[in-house]
Formats: sequence, C-alpha cells, structure tokens
Amino acid sequence: MVNTGMQLISFTCAVTGWIMAIAVTALPQWKVSAFIGSNILTSEIKWEGIWMNCIYQTTGHMQCKTYDSMLSLAPDIQAARALMCLAIFMGWLSCTVSCCGMKCTTCAGDDRRAKAGIALSGGVLFILTGLCVLIPVSWTANTVIQDFYNPNVPLMHKRELGQAIYLGWAAAVILMISGAVLSSTCPLMERGGRYRRGYIGRSFANSPATAPDPPKPITSNSLPLKEYV
Repeated sequence: MVNTGMQLISFTCAVTGWIMAIAVTALPQWKVSAFIGSNILTSEIKWEGIWMNCIYQTTGHMQCKTYDSMLSLAPDIQAARALMCLAIFMGWLSCTVSCCGMKCTTCAGDDRRAKAGIALSGGVLFILTGLCVLIPVSWTANTVIQDFYNPNVPLMHKRELGQAIYLGWAAAVILMISGAVLSSTCPLMERGGRYRRGYIGRSFANSPATAPDPPKPITSNSLPLKEYV
C-alpha cells in the first residue's frame, strides 16, 4: 500500500515536470535583455528563445518572429531544439510505460516481475528525460554567463538568464527525482534472483497425496517395559 502511494505521487510529479518541460520548449524567455551601462532605462525588452525572438514594449505591445534559418543559429540553440524535442517524446513514452507498470493498473496481470520491470523502465526513462532537459538549459545558461562577462561582447548584445532557464532547471530536477523514486518502489531482489513477497500459505489442494509413514515398532531400547500385576 505504501509503495502504491509512492508510485502515484512520483508519477504525478513526473507528469508535472514533463508539462513544465513542454512549457520551457515553447517559451521565448531563454535569454532576456541585460540592463547594464547606458541601457538602464529602456522602453522595450528583448526575449530570445529556441524558436523565436520577441520584443516586448512597456506599452504592452509584443512582436515575435521565428528564426529564418536553422543552420545559421548558434550551436547551443540547435542542440537545445533537438534535446528538448527528444525530452518531450521521451516524457510521453515514460508516462505510457509507467502507467503499465504501476500497481494500481491491471496491465501485465498479476505478474509482479513483469510489472516491476516495466515500472523500473518508466523510472529510468523519466531520469533520462530530466537529463535531456538539463543539458540544453545548462548549456544555454553557461553561454549567457560567458558572454555577459566577456569584455569583447558589446553591451547591447549581452543577455541575462530568462525565466525559461529557471523553469527548465526545476523541471529537470522534478523529473529525475520522480524517476528515481518510481524506480525505487519496485520489489527488491533476493540473492537467488527472486522477488521478496509476503507470506505465502501452503496450498494442499494441488499437492500430491502421500502415504502416511508406517508406525515404528516399539523396542526395549526406546520405551521401558513395566510389569502390571
């Protein structure tokens, strides 16, 4: 019962992290304008994502434009596109596999070994999904920080970390922790390769009938003989 509750909680958290990863992929706030130097007061904010650039003005008007050519993009943006799309697919696959391996579902019947293996596979897939989200987010953050402290980069081209970066880190942590918890709820293995189960009573319905043991003869060595008058 405890493992079932832990599976439900970890699966719910993992699905939440997957939805957050989808939001990170769509959001353009990966890089935002840095207000430094003479750019302290400005009437517009520039956002740079992996799919488009947006300019948000203080009047509430916003204009977005997708990238014209994929080959002209920076390597970190190209890698972020591929890894985030892979993370979304792996997240969907993880949800499907985990649903089949959870104890509250009827998939795989009553075969505990099969359900435990499926649940373990789903947990590992969630961990890999978190890594696919963590790599592009951290790579982009490293690029932004290096350009920010690089004196050769003009002030107008310097950027800061956007909200999507922090959301991506949170999604990656949730996915990896949820996947680890989901994997740990599988039955433990014994030395002989068998799963630990509860007490299994002996069934005599299908056991073959055996003849009773013949009575042992009474000898003088086993029981003392007494004389009765």
